[in-house]
Amino acid sequence: MLKKIILFLLFFLTALAIKPSFVQAEGEFVTDVRVDYKIAPSGKTTVVNNVTLINALTNIYATSYTLSLENLSPKNIQALQNGAPLPFSENKMGGKDDITINFPDSVVGKGNSRTFSVSFDEDSFAVKTGEIWEISIPRIATGTSYRSYAVNIYVPNSFGKEAYISPKPAKVSPQGNFLVYSYGQEDMGRSGVTAGFGDFQVFSFVLNYHLENPLGKSSLADIAIPPDTAFQKMYYSTISPAPIKISLDPDGNWIASYELKPRERIDVKATGSVQIFSGFRPFMKSSEDVLKTDLNETQYWQSSDPQIVELAKRLQTPKFLYDYVTTTLSYDYGRVKPNVERLGAKKALLNPKNAICMEFTDLFIALSRAAGIPAREINGYAYTENPQIQPLSLVADVLHAWPEYWDKEKQVWIPVDPTWGSTTKGIDYFSKLDLRHFTFVIHGESPVKPYPPGSYKLGTNPQKDVFVNFGNLPDKRVSYPQISYVNNQPLPFFNNKILVKVYNPGPVALYNLTPEIDFDSKSSQGTTIDVFPPYATYDMVLSVPFSFLGNKTPDKITILLLDQKVEIPTFKSQVIIYNLLAIFLIFAILVGIVVLRIKRVSLFKIYAKFFLKNAQSIKNPPEVSQPQTKP
Repeated sequence: MLKKIILFLLFFLTALAIKPSFVQAEGEFVTDVRVDYKIAPSGKTTVVNNVTLINALTNIYATSYTLSLENLSPKNIQALQNGAPLPFSENKMGGKDDITINFPDSVVGKGNSRTFSVSFDEDSFAVKTGEIWEISIPRIATGTSYRSYAVNIYVPNSFGKEAYISPKPAKVSPQGNFLVYSYGQEDMGRSGVTAGFGDFQVFSFVLNYHLENPLGKSSLADIAIPPDTAFQKMYYSTISPAPIKISLDPDGNWIASYELKPRERIDVKATGSVQIFSGFRPFMKSSEDVLKTDLNETQYWQSSDPQIVELAKRLQTPKFLYDYVTTTLSYDYGRVKPNVERLGAKKALLNPKNAICMEFTDLFIALSRAAGIPAREINGYAYTENPQIQPLSLVADVLHAWPEYWDKEKQVWIPVDPTWGSTTKGIDYFSKLDLRHFTFVIHGESPVKPYPPGSYKLGTNPQKDVFVNFGNLPDKRVSYPQISYVNNQPLPFFNNKILVKVYNPGPVALYNLTPEIDFDSKSSQGTTIDVFPPYATYDMVLSVPFSFLGNKTPDKITILLLDQKVEIPTFKSQVIIYNLLAIFLIFAILVGIVVLRIKRVSLFKIYAKFFLKNAQSIKNPPEVSQPQTKP
């Protein structure tokens, strides 16, 4: 398998061509060619060159025909004329293989023709990379002329549906167990045919982040982990250590937060797989506020610059903007290095021959925003076999940048890659992106933040932190949220607050979750969780009413979320006890008050009687007898 991939990469890298040559000058013959590429389910391709040579002169005829192949390893070579074999010789030199067919008979006379075929088997035209069958058919060599040149590519149905193809064929027709893609000479383009078949591609990844708190007090540190998009779905195996929370920013990035102690340094490792789809899937839409933000001018996206505004008025549509950027800027391989200066859109126009992916992206975004089309930057990993770029991607974590624009009709962000459209000299990376672009972060509000994986480095000699390879879907592909709660003993006469925590243990994000909360027989719905990334938490506070004799207090609260069910006791018996104690206390107080009032009346009567008696004694004092004296 590895050998096949290496062969395919070598094949893909070079300017492939199949070129015929003759003993005589080409102007002496009229040539019609039809090349059939019949791909077996194993990937082995049988190539049949059907050639018709027509004499253009009376006294000139062909005695041989040479088919020149570059960077191929043809096997089982055959040459036939009317079903009979023709003699041939093979001459290999360097990366070139010349197959010369000798004609044993003569076809003389102007207008007379010879029809024959040259066939061979080749393993490098179709290679399975990950989950995708990738097909690359060579272009027509420059310097050759044909009256007609046609190509038929037979793709087995077992390869799955078309993920992308460039250029578009003139016709697609089913034939038995194959789908036949037909091209005329004018359809082949400058780069041959590049295609992918399959529903999705899968990459495995290991991402390392290095965090340090230089302060003398605790502080928060954030990292950006790759998010879901309309074209990719994330499967996380681990994020270690676990973040204290994962949140979303307005652009849709997943931000993992860590609390670092004073002077603490930690290394975070995220592992998993990403599934990249051939077409967009249903996904949450950007809000109007976000789309307005994605029209703003920034330091690198100078959308109000007069030259950019004038170009945007003239070009108007995303396709014309893309074509302008790919044809105006030239890729400067000398600038592909770490920490290179970012020129931005305006400087890119002033220095069109010194662009790298950032400038292609910045210019497209600035032109789009000037034209009133929301646009943003994607920073991520793009798998390429280009030897001038690949070493930095694999060693120094130099990532790739490409833009997205908002398609108002489809209501989705559409990725395009003007950089690769330029460097491949014509492969269409506008109509449909290939399955090799892995989004790490989205830059809409800011052209710089959040920083992508590979940027969180410490020290003067940072190690490589980004590892991406072809992979397979994990066995575990469904998340089941976990529900926990804290239910303290209720306080008398106060509603009881229950803290409910919902946790997503991974591996995938969940969307549009609406917990169903049952208070006995009364059901209600909690707040909808629009996006719930893996390892994220969501907190709810439930209020249990303290009611008279518990008549409005449920016996239990049931929370239903997907297949998870949790029953929470409400301490209703204690509520009733508290009520009874309160009633008894109130009754006791009332009795006491009555007793006191009764006692107070009795005491008052005694006191009043005593007082009246004393008062009467004062008004009518008793008579005192005078002592009698004798004379």
